[in-house]
Amino acid sequence: MITRRLALGLIASAFAPLTVRAASDEAPLLKPMLDAGKLPPMSQRLPEVPRVVDLAAMGRKPGRYGGDIRMLISGPRDIRLMTIYGYARLVGYDENLELRPDILESFDVVDGRVFTFKIRQGHKWSDGSPLTPEDFRYCWEDVQNNQDLSPGGLATYLLVDGKPPAFEIVDPLTVRYSWEQPNPDFLQQIAAAQPLSMVMPAAYLKQFHQKYQDKAKLEELIAIEKAKKWTSLHIKMARQYRPENPELPTLDPWRNRTQPPAEQFIFERNPFFHRVDETGRQLPYIDRFILNVSTSSIIPAKTGAGESDLQATGIDFTDYTFLKDAQSRYPVRVRLWKRTQGSRLALLPNLNYGDEGWRKIMRDVRYRRALSVAIDRQEINAAAFFGLAKESADTVLPESPLYQDSFRQAWIQYDPELANTLLDEVGLSRRGSDGLRLLPDGRKAEIAVETAGESTLETDVLELITNHWRKVGIGLFVRVSQREVFRSRAIAGTIMMAIWGGIDNGIPRSNMNPSELAPTVEDQLQWPVWGLNYQSHGAQGTPPDLKEATDLVNLLKKWRSASTEAERTEIWTTMLSIYTDNVFSIGLVNSTLQPIVVHSKLVNIPEAGLFIFNPTSYFGLYLPDTFWLEA
Repeated sequence: MITRRLALGLIASAFAPLTVRAASDEAPLLKPMLDAGKLPPMSQRLPEVPRVVDLAAMGRKPGRYGGDIRMLISGPRDIRLMTIYGYARLVGYDENLELRPDILESFDVVDGRVFTFKIRQGHKWSDGSPLTPEDFRYCWEDVQNNQDLSPGGLATYLLVDGKPPAFEIVDPLTVRYSWEQPNPDFLQQIAAAQPLSMVMPAAYLKQFHQKYQDKAKLEELIAIEKAKKWTSLHIKMARQYRPENPELPTLDPWRNRTQPPAEQFIFERNPFFHRVDETGRQLPYIDRFILNVSTSSIIPAKTGAGESDLQATGIDFTDYTFLKDAQSRYPVRVRLWKRTQGSRLALLPNLNYGDEGWRKIMRDVRYRRALSVAIDRQEINAAAFFGLAKESADTVLPESPLYQDSFRQAWIQYDPELANTLLDEVGLSRRGSDGLRLLPDGRKAEIAVETAGESTLETDVLELITNHWRKVGIGLFVRVSQREVFRSRAIAGTIMMAIWGGIDNGIPRSNMNPSELAPTVEDQLQWPVWGLNYQSHGAQGTPPDLKEATDLVNLLKKWRSASTEAERTEIWTTMLSIYTDNVFSIGLVNSTLQPIVVHSKLVNIPEAGLFIFNPTSYFGLYLPDTFWLEA
């Protein structure tokens, strides 16, 4: 729990004395607009108290303005990477995974339940309009609590014991959210890679809202944007995480300037961005990010051909040798960061599978343990990762204070004899003439493992596991399914087993939500129907009817009401023990390495880093607005 005194201490440490740079230090890209009087000078664009990024304290150096960075994306939906990489949040993590004010000037938390946010005086959206409490009120009252725009109700993270907070505007720079009981999720969620949105540009968005717009004008806008109704129009124009609307004001370091559909998206510097370096120079340094759409299968080849200046997505460790060779032909360098997933790849048996016979077997923990100990992880590590990874269950890494070696070693020993014994006990003792085990109803024990087909790594690993499982009488065949259809097929009970990444946050602290260890969202492929039930507050799906899964949900509820770090640590430990001992996710290896391709003139990117979606937001934790190009 963050106390008032601690919060104020965090705030004070985030700032340093500052002298805003003179007009001569403006980014050259902005000078034509400045000269034409279409843009005010920097001193009028920055908040009175901007966020100061002390680069020297981070072991980096102040930079220069200018330049474009090219990146490759696998589809238009991946423009969301700019929201993730930009990592502008009301409250965000620093490199020590401590929460700090970012867009906010300060935040204050009392008893873990009353959250007071102070806006920076003079802070502006990218179109120059002021950031005010009205933007928070509009998001809360007119979007999140509007049944037409949010038919599913409030996000789970905004409810404590089923109750939402009270919202109030305290003064022209301050808003407050108050719950009756502590809400340990709130700050974590607004700091996330896909953040819980609490603020929206009200002045711009009201034109698309039936409460504020003339009916005839609203109908005209619906027709122009080819929307079905006003709600779909508002959702389309207001989307912040995947910023497809170039007119939508943003608080991010770069703003989209391209209307989809397109094969190339250009993100240009936000002239009103709220961060500066310690010399007073406004961030970001880089003028533009140019995102080129490419087929995912050829992103490694294009990256190796020098077509990207900063690339991490779409490439994998299997591409490392090829990419390293590109250094001799192009001005790029390849670095290796550590991926912090609980398991780089994990097999997820769907406990909500629609076939009753198979579902009964998959819910038997002996079956899941048998599949796990039948896998030779040392062979996978050697063949796919050159022995550089660590064989592990799907669990937290040593970088987490919650790590225990017993979690890592849970049911990962290669023991075909034990696997055979467990499978016999489950009732799969009979075999056919081909050596495959038979289900009680006589069907062959063949598992269809679904993959999105986006990585040769998955294919290579599944080929090895096919051989491992065949030795204990289990067949495996691969079914390729597009990522977009995974969720609907899983909820419908038609996915039997999937291969995907393990738990996303492998470096948690006790104050971080352990929801990944319990059925809480519909895209958890091992229990999507149970997750949907939790996510929809019981309106959809069904609640868990497996004791251990129910225990995890109950423990998560206890974590949300825990008042001390010791309580939260104990709950985390119990949940990790249940999760790994019951093999709800069959982990393989973790601590794998992620290639990062960087232009040789790009400065301030750490040589080593932690790379994952949450909580590091891939590059976001390292503030790409501070990256710059040497002349």
